[in-house]
Amino acid sequence: MTQKERIIEVSLQQFLEHGIKQMTVQNLVEPLGLSTKTVYKYFADKEDLLKQCLFLHYSELLKKFPFLVMEMSNPVDGVLMFYNEVFKLDFGTSQTFYHDLNYYYPQLQDLIIEKFFLIGMIKIKNLIAEGIEGGYFLSELKGDVVFETFTLLYINITRSSKLKELNYSPNILMQNTLDAYIRGICTEKGLVSFDDFQKSKK
Repeated sequence: MTQKERIIEVSLQQFLEHGIKQMTVQNLVEPLGLSTKTVYKYFADKEDLLKQCLFLHYSELLKKFPFLVMEMSNPVDGVLMFYNEVFKLDFGTSQTFYHDLNYYYPQLQDLIIEKFFLIGMIKIKNLIAEGIEGGYFLSELKGDVVFETFTLLYINITRSSKLKELNYSPNILMQNTLDAYIRGICTEKGLVSFDDFQKSKK
């Protein structure tokens, strides 16, 4: 492993453990005993280093999403599984990290999502189309509108200061936004799958 790769690896662990906003370049490489001068040989600034850390992080995360290329038992399960897995990342053990990324570096987060989650986005669009065609989602729906609504709702859960001010837990926000919307676009057939999935989470 090169020195640059080691800096990225250790800095990523520091970001995940302590968040992004409060970490300085010096804090990040303290475990390595390196000076900031050495870091700036490889990276223009903290944001440049963060960008490289995110490339590494999301590359590893994609390996944990095998269902993206698997056939789902039904489209409702596939959509719910995807958003629940992403939700666990945003509000899991590295909550401060994802909060900082969403609130302070949204453009960088968008870049990473576009680069690494294109497969996931295509999968969701296909699942929506399959769900409408297969009678799981309401037949009058337009798939592109549904997809954009999913995206907007999720962005509001993770980035909206207005929702944050309401002081509800992330799970409550999810139940009242994305979960409620998905349930609302389901047919009776889709609702059976939706309710079964939610029961399996408990």
